[in-house]
Amino acid sequence: MANDLTTGKPDRVLWRYCLPLFGSIVFQQLYNIADSVVAGKFIGAQALAAVGNSYEVTLIYLAFAFGLNVGTSVVTARYFGAKQITELKTAVYTSFLFSTAVCVVLQGAGFLFSPMLLRLIQTPEEIMGDSLLYLNIYTAGLLFLFLYNIATGVFASFGDSKTPFLFLAVSSASNILLDILFVAGFQMGVAGVAWATFLCQSLSSVAAIIVLFRHLNAMKSPAKPTAFSWHILGNIVKIALPSTLQQSFVSVGNIAIQSIINGFGTSAIAGYSAAIKFNNFAITSFSTLGNGMSNFTAQNLGAGSPERVRLGFHACCKMMAVIMGTFIAVYLLLGSEILQLFLDENSMEACKIGVSLLTIIAPFYVTVAAKLAADGVLRGSGLMGEFMVGTFADLFLRVGFAFLLSRPLGITGVWWSWPIGWVVGAALSLFFYRKGKWSRMLSN
Repeated sequence: MANDLTTGKPDRVLWRYCLPLFGSIVFQQLYNIADSVVAGKFIGAQALAAVGNSYEVTLIYLAFAFGLNVGTSVVTARYFGAKQITELKTAVYTSFLFSTAVCVVLQGAGFLFSPMLLRLIQTPEEIMGDSLLYLNIYTAGLLFLFLYNIATGVFASFGDSKTPFLFLAVSSASNILLDILFVAGFQMGVAGVAWATFLCQSLSSVAAIIVLFRHLNAMKSPAKPTAFSWHILGNIVKIALPSTLQQSFVSVGNIAIQSIINGFGTSAIAGYSAAIKFNNFAITSFSTLGNGMSNFTAQNLGAGSPERVRLGFHACCKMMAVIMGTFIAVYLLLGSEILQLFLDENSMEACKIGVSLLTIIAPFYVTVAAKLAADGVLRGSGLMGEFMVGTFADLFLRVGFAFLLSRPLGITGVWWSWPIGWVVGAALSLFFYRKGKWSRMLSN
């Protein structure tokens, strides 16, 4: 159901809109965590390392899917806020066609270059086979991932955060059950983890598209929409490309960091793979609230209400504080206990390494949460240059210091690179928000 974000008290509207988005992320992360839990518990530490190692490469695919999701969502949110339904429908059709083309190219590149990428990040020989197997099955299901992300991006632009939540809840629960069935029941190993993800992604994608087009058909437009528009594609790419580049460079940076971790051996890879899942849970939660702020910004700027954006930003910061505090408390107090969900009794060294990562980075979630709230306003208003500056400063510092500090401090030096990048990136993003240029982007 469409939800107009341009009316009502901003605090209440944003809370009501963003809470289902956060719930969606909880289930999305359960989706990812289930793969690692099943691999670590039912197969072993090497399987956990293989899935975690491949996951860093899959983040490149997710970068493109995320960028197209954001580009589509922001553009359609503006049309929805301005009540331009014909253009809105054309934007949706254009996004689906363009995303399919991008996906086909990525699949070809993935099948061709995955072995080279795994060798480039110094994947240990003992996990190379399982890493490549998982990656190839994941690549085969990319089209479902892309189309699902377009569908959920459109739902978000309508202010409908509940429908994607329901899809993810069902899909994630199904994925956990299939993981256990394929691995513990059918003894399929790492392939079982990958096929469970493939099947659940495909079913949720088809269901989301069907429901979306029913919503679109119910919307009356004054003129017949076209199937494709170069002009609208340009607007989508204007938002999607910087977001994709951001996520792609983040993924490349993560792969570079993974290559450093791989040099410390299989226990380090397993510990990092377990801990980074929980870190990604926190960061993705903040990112999702930031994406909600982007759609809130786009709708309200489309409706000519910049003051509502300012009030919404304050509400977003309050939500970030509540969620951030929870993650910090859990990771600092219960780090060892939650990591043992992934690891068996023979993986204590891996658990110790994972705890050290969470202990160092969790207190700095306050900076990354503030950055992503400000980024939501910048991206929703179309200020992608400013958005990119803060993001790339964070990334380059994080990767650079990971290489620099790993020599004198060992693996602990890699962990300290995260806070350094986050602090500088947050300072830049908040500076651009405070300048207020976004409030003058009403006609864009």
